[in-house]
Amino acid sequence: MTEAVGDTTEAAGGRRIAVLGEMLELGDAAVEAHREVGRMAAENGVDLVVAVGGEMAKQLALAAGSAGVPDIALVGDNITAAAYLDSILRPDDVVLVKASRGGQLWQIAQALTGQPVTGL
Repeated sequence: MTEAVGDTTEAAGGRRIAVLGEMLELGDAAVEAHREVGRMAAENGVDLVVAVGGEMAKQLALAAGSAGVPDIALVGDNITAAAYLDSILRPDDVVLVKASRGGQLWQIAQALTGQPVTGL
């Protein structure tokens, strides 16, 4: 259901989906760094940003939407993110999952690929 992000997305007809969690331990730069990631998602043609977490995820999502990402979802945790993605993913979609290690977003990737979810 998922594959690596690359130039094949348009040919395959799938959407580019970025599942982005909070970047931890950024201190005073945290808000702007999260906003920059949101803007970068738009610049790179992402069709849907799923922002996972709290206030910093919200900043990321708002910046992505303002910069032109057409669809935004803000979810509070990995279980909710995995369930949401499972309900909307199409066969040709391409999904990138990225966050600080502390966000444990590998759990989302594990759930989507049918692996046992670790770290719960």
